Amino acid sequence: MRVLTGYIIREVLKGSLVALLLLLTLFNLFTFSDELKDLGGGYGLKEVFYYIALTSPGVIYELVPASALLGSLFVLGAMGNNRELIAMRAAGVSVLGIIRIVMLAGAILVTISILIGEFVAPVTQRMAQIVRATAHNEQVLMNAKYGLWLREGKKFINVREVVDDVNLADISIYELDDQQHLYQSLHADQAVFLGKQQWNMKGIKKSEISTQQMLASSQDNLLWKSTVAPNLLKIAVVNPNNLSLLDLDGYISFLKKNHQKSHAFELAFWGRLVNPLVTFIMLLLSAPFVIGVKRGVSVGERMMIGVVIGMGFNIIDKIVGHLGLIYNLSPPLMAFIPSLTVLALALFALRRLQE
Repeated sequence: MRVLTGYIIREVLKGSLVALLLLLTLFNLFTFSDELKDLGGGYGLKEVFYYIALTSPGVIYELVPASALLGSLFVLGAMGNNRELIAMRAAGVSVLGIIRIVMLAGAILVTISILIGEFVAPVTQRMAQIVRATAHNEQVLMNAKYGLWLREGKKFINVREVVDDVNLADISIYELDDQQHLYQSLHADQAVFLGKQQWNMKGIKKSEISTQQMLASSQDNLLWKSTVAPNLLKIAVVNPNNLSLLDLDGYISFLKKNHQKSHAFELAFWGRLVNPLVTFIMLLLSAPFVIGVKRGVSVGERMMIGVVIGMGFNIIDKIVGHLGLIYNLSPPLMAFIPSLTVLALALFALRRLQE
């Protein structure tokens, strides 16, 4: 039994990894095609390939459930066509026993997926954003723990908090003279984009520095004309898809304490929790389509079944998630409804298979 268990786990993992590689290649080709439209300036082929490499861990995390479904359909289907499943059942291994072994392979896939999704993808996704933004915009110097640093001529701008694309907080502007000496600094509590390269700054504290003296002044409002555009600041806006589970939990608490909307981040948080369950459900769903279908079904037909199921599930999951955001419905409920529905269908199919 140990040999049989190892054989099935090894084959399911091999099939899932091959499916993952094919899907990743397909997705990266689409990304490459899209990025070619933005070539120019400092954004060349080298930067495009670097960007694709950095976004790949996030894509892998999203593709694991679909890869598990396709891999198990292919491997178990091949075993069915080669009468290996019949031999296993004749040797005393039940349908549930085969499914249990497949679930062990799923546990390995889920473990790898969690490690990538929690520790690798969030870091590489942020790096990818910075690579793309800095290649397109020479203004970006750094996006670090001390905020976003931008350069505009002789001015160096530090933005500590990007509330959204058009609202900034805790902004400092340092201006140098022709001799590269600091001669003016300005701090604003808040800045709101008005359009046409204009920002309305509030809570201004200004210092003028010279070798003889330093003059300090303050004012309530100031119109700031700058080429810093909202689309440039998107690299610093917190994206729920680029955060780990722990980061999401902390950011949700922060938003609630400051009475800000957290629905999108809560949905992303619960989606992260559901993702491992989805992989197991996809593996469970593959069993009825292999064991309950005649042996003559080709590999192409099985792959088409897997693609239809995987795409259908993703579309329904996205629709339910968007409906939850629009109507402000419970994030845990919206995250679990698609998965639990498919799980119920899979269990029903297995029950019919055993009758």
